[in-house]
Amino acid sequence: MRSTVRLRILITCGVLVAAGVGGWQLLPSNGVKADPITVGTTDEVTSLDPAGAYDAGSWAMYSNIYQSLLTFKPGFTTPVPDAAESCRFVGTALTTYECTLRDDLTFSSGRKITAEDVKYSFDRMMRIKTDVGPQPLFPMLKSVDAAGRVVTFHLSGKDVTFPLKLATGAGSIVDREQYPDKKLREGGTAEGSGPYVLKEYKPGESALLEPNPRYKGAVTKTGRPVLVKYYAKSEDLANAWKAKQVAVTHRELPPAFLSTLESTDSVRVTEAESAEIRNINFNVRPGSPMADKAVRQAVAAVIDRPAITTGAYKGTVEPLYSLIPQGFVGHSTAFYDLYPEPSAKKAKQILKDAGVKTPVKFTFGFRKGDTYATETTEIKRQLEETGLFQIETVEVKWEDFQKQYAKGTFDVYTVGWLPDFPDSDSFTAPLVGTDNTLHNGYSNKKIDTLITSTQQFSDRSRATTDFRTIQSEVAAEVPLVPLWQKKDYVLATDAVAGSQYLTDGTGIWRLWELSWI
Repeated sequence: MRSTVRLRILITCGVLVAAGVGGWQLLPSNGVKADPITVGTTDEVTSLDPAGAYDAGSWAMYSNIYQSLLTFKPGFTTPVPDAAESCRFVGTALTTYECTLRDDLTFSSGRKITAEDVKYSFDRMMRIKTDVGPQPLFPMLKSVDAAGRVVTFHLSGKDVTFPLKLATGAGSIVDREQYPDKKLREGGTAEGSGPYVLKEYKPGESALLEPNPRYKGAVTKTGRPVLVKYYAKSEDLANAWKAKQVAVTHRELPPAFLSTLESTDSVRVTEAESAEIRNINFNVRPGSPMADKAVRQAVAAVIDRPAITTGAYKGTVEPLYSLIPQGFVGHSTAFYDLYPEPSAKKAKQILKDAGVKTPVKFTFGFRKGDTYATETTEIKRQLEETGLFQIETVEVKWEDFQKQYAKGTFDVYTVGWLPDFPDSDSFTAPLVGTDNTLHNGYSNKKIDTLITSTQQFSDRSRATTDFRTIQSEVAAEVPLVPLWQKKDYVLATDAVAGSQYLTDGTGIWRLWELSWI
């Protein structure tokens, strides 16, 4: 099924010539520019080992240097073979999935890829089971077999979304001779079979990628060399763009900058409807004040989303009142239905009825960054002005922040979420299922049963009722509070082609689509 993506290209001609080309050099006389295309982002890589990361920055890198059995073509939401020659469910039970590996694959080192490498990659990921790893994406995976070129996945229950999960960064195939069996690979190198080879990596600074001459798979075009530059803050990325230090930017520019994109700069701006959301998440482990459902409900009753979206985000995001965002099967307004207007009076009554003493004191963790700080300040203001809450905010760098919320350091924390694959299941099982990726201790048998039910329908529209029931249960239980949904922006100079294909909501970062004009 073709995804719905709205593209808007803004091109203003002649400005670059008038202003001076600066760092965006003109093409040499032979028409071929050899310089790497510079791409700026704030999405850091937390681990080069696919078993060790479950975040947008790391997976963006994996989609270029590693290969999965399946992948997504631009604009499509049905996976197609990449490292696989073919894949299919065996029988009608939807509990056995079989892939036949291509026979012409090699790692960048030159070693031939076998079905044993695929089995090893999945077994290893499930065995290492890091706190911030991708293993929660495969709760149904019982075992993996390898025989000849055939890889067989055995599931504990029906899961029609399993092929989509194989197409994510979690399905990255690693060299069993290069990646340790029981621990993560360390260092700044990677051995994969993707469209690119990682030539140089400086953590938190840059990654130099060059086309992989050994690559065989779904990508048919050879990309240009790319230099990815990482920026700690969105303001730093904006400054780099203004200084012409990058030719392409993707995630995350400051809201104030995004709100002025209707400018006369000679740039190409791709605006795509994005599935990125952001939630307030609650640590419901015993000992945290958020273990009390009434406290979580009181927070939900107070939150004023429009004040957040128009203030901290300058209208570049839209209020979200459900777990599943607009554009996905089963989207609802469950939180609006229960908490239609911010109400300190309602929150006070909820706490009074539950016998909760006020003010409720708790810690609020958030990722380091000016926009996130502004957002947190607004949330803190809304809650404390009621007199019902007393909040200690804690700002932490991204990699440390992930580890700390996974350990239960904070009572409350905000995290953005991009779907792992284009299906509503990517917002339910990973966020509110038992042993979810948020590591907040939340477990609900009714929700788990409903999630399992949604995974049995090949016709995804048949899961609509279950998805909406899940969201109603989440709004009542409040393990999290949805805040907003945002659009995705890619900026590129008019010297770069292909930027409109860089991202489309499937989680794949197609650097190979970029080229000099």
